[in-house]
Amino acid sequence: MKNCICILALAFSLLGSNAVGQKITNPIQVNIDLNIVKDDKVKVTVATPKIKTDKIVYCIPKTVPGTYSEDNYGKLIDDFQAIDSKGNLLIVAKLDDNSWEISNAKKLSKITYWVNDSYDTEKGGEFGSDIFSPAGTNIEEGKNFIINTHGFVGYFNDFKTLPYQVKIAHPAALWGATSMTDLDKSDTKDSFTTSRYAELVENPILYAKPDYTTFNINGMEILIAVYSPNNLFTAESITPDMTTMMTAQKTFLGKFNSTKKYTVLLYLSDVNKNDAKGFGALEHPTATTVVMPEMMSKAQLVEQMKDVVSHEFFHIVTPLTVHSKEIQDFDYNNPKMSQHLWMYEGVTEYFANLFQINQALISEADFYNRMAAKIEQANSMNDTMSFTNMSANVLVEPYKAQYLNVYNKGALIGMCIDIIIREKSNGERGILDLMQKLANTYGEQKAFDDHELFAKITELTYPEVGTFLKTHVAGGTPITYADYFAKVGVTTSTIQVPGNVFIKGQTPYITVNPETKEIIIIPGMPLNDFYTSLGIKNGDILTEINEQKYNLDNIYDMIMGSQSWVEGEDITVKIKRDGNEIILNGKIKLPFEEKASFTATDASKDKLKQAWLKE
Repeated sequence: MKNCICILALAFSLLGSNAVGQKITNPIQVNIDLNIVKDDKVKVTVATPKIKTDKIVYCIPKTVPGTYSEDNYGKLIDDFQAIDSKGNLLIVAKLDDNSWEISNAKKLSKITYWVNDSYDTEKGGEFGSDIFSPAGTNIEEGKNFIINTHGFVGYFNDFKTLPYQVKIAHPAALWGATSMTDLDKSDTKDSFTTSRYAELVENPILYAKPDYTTFNINGMEILIAVYSPNNLFTAESITPDMTTMMTAQKTFLGKFNSTKKYTVLLYLSDVNKNDAKGFGALEHPTATTVVMPEMMSKAQLVEQMKDVVSHEFFHIVTPLTVHSKEIQDFDYNNPKMSQHLWMYEGVTEYFANLFQINQALISEADFYNRMAAKIEQANSMNDTMSFTNMSANVLVEPYKAQYLNVYNKGALIGMCIDIIIREKSNGERGILDLMQKLANTYGEQKAFDDHELFAKITELTYPEVGTFLKTHVAGGTPITYADYFAKVGVTTSTIQVPGNVFIKGQTPYITVNPETKEIIIIPGMPLNDFYTSLGIKNGDILTEINEQKYNLDNIYDMIMGSQSWVEGEDITVKIKRDGNEIILNGKIKLPFEEKASFTATDASKDKLKQAWLKE
C-alpha cells in the first residue's frame, strides 16, 4: 500500500487453497441490499453450499493482505444468524471477533448478518489504531457505499475456492463502479461472479451518483470514478492528468502489463464531518481504491494521485506477478507474513519515482530530492533492523513500528540494486530487467519460497547483488547511499526547500482552544519568517486568512491550503490580540529549510547515469 499523507496501503493478488473433501460446483450466493439501511448498517444474506460436517466455521477476515495490521473486520458484524431450510435458527458460537461456529451444520441453508461501516468510527489516531480507510467500508444511505468486499462477505474454511455470486440491490440513482462485470442489466440490481473468494476480495465497488470517465491506453481500458461529497471535484477534472501519468507508466512497464481493465475508485473525504481519515490507497490486480481529503486544491490532489496511484499500479510487477507462497496461500485469519516487503513495497515505491524521471514527468533534480528525502526519513528509523526480519514479523512490535520504512529504505534498497546491476552490465540492464526475469521464472501462478529468493536473484544478476542483499537487507548493516550515487557520478549537495508555515517537522506553531475552537499561535515558541514578517506574535488568536474564517472546525482546510501558497503573494491575516481585532497585510514569506540532496558532478559517468535514469 502507499502512504500519501500519513497512512499507507497495498493488497495482494491471492490464490486460494483447495476445498477439503468437497466437489461442489454451485457458487456461494451472497445478497446485499443497499436499499435498506438501519442504524448505518446493511444486511447480508449468504446461501450456503451443502455441508457434510456437523459443524462449520464462517469467517470474516482478521487481516487484509497489505495493510499489515490486525483489523478484525468481524467487529463490524452484528446479529449473526444461521438458518435451516425451514426457517429455524441453528446454534451459533462466536469463537472470536471474526469467526462463528455453526452447529448441526448439515441442516444449514443460509446465514444472515448486518454490517456496520468503518469510516464513521475512525478517530484519526496513530498508525494501526483504525482500519485503513481505503481498506475500510462506508455506508451513507442514498449517497455512497464503499464496498470493500472483505468487510461484507466472509468464507467457510473448506470452501474458499468455490465460485461466488454476489447480488447487490441498490437505489437506481447510485451506480456501482468496479472492474467486475455486472451480469444484471437493470438499474437497481447488480450481479457479479468470481471464481473464488480470493478473487472477490480483490474487487472493490464504489456506489455513488455516476461520476466517471473511461479511456483506453494501448489496449487497457481505464475507469476513473469519483465521489466528492461537496461536488468540488469530478472524474472529468482529473482525467487529463491521470491519462498522462498512466500512459507513462504503461510505456515504462512495457510488456510487463497484461491487465485489460483497470479501475481507480476515488473517495474524497469531508474532514469537517465524521468521515474517513486514513488517506492513501489500497491496490488490487485490476483496481485501486483511493481516499483523499476533499479540501485539497486540484494541484495538490493531482500531485498526490500521481504518486499514490502510480505506486499501486506498479504492484502489477510485485507482488501480483512475483510473490512468495505466504502471499499466494494467504490465510486471512492467521496470516504468515513474507520476508520480502523490501521488494513488494520498496521496489514498487522505487518504480513509482523512477518512471517519472524516466518518462520526463519530473526533473533529474526532483528525482534526487525525492531520494534524499527518503534517506532522511529512513535514517530517522531503526537503520540496523534486518529488513527480512521486520517483514516476516511486521504484525507485532517492535517490527510493526518500522513498517513505514518500506517506503523509504525499501525504495532505496531497490535503487541501490538497480545501480549495481547497471554498473555491472555497463548500463544495459537494471532492476526492471531483473523483475521481468523473476516473472518469467515464477509468475502469477507460481510462488517462490521465501528462503530461495536471494539465491535466485543472485543467479539472475551478479554476486555483488547477492552480497548487498545478505549484508543490507537480511543483515543489519546500514547502507552508505553516497557510495551508490557515486557509481553514477552523483554527489551530495544541499538545497533550500520551503517548509510548512504551520508545522516544523512534527512540531506545530499553532494550537486550539477546545472550548472556544479558536486557533492560537503557541506562546513561547520561536516563530518562523511567515509570522515575524507579518507581525504575528505568540499568543495571538488567528481568526481569518484572506477573508476566510478559520477555527477548529476547518483547521485542516487552512493547513492544506497553505501548502499551495507562493512566496511573495499578497496575504491578509486577521488576528485577535488582548481582546482587539487586528488586520495584518503583507506578502507571504515562506520558511525555507536547508536539506541534503544530490547533484550530478562527474561527467565521466554520465553515460551510466543516463542508462540508469532514462533507459
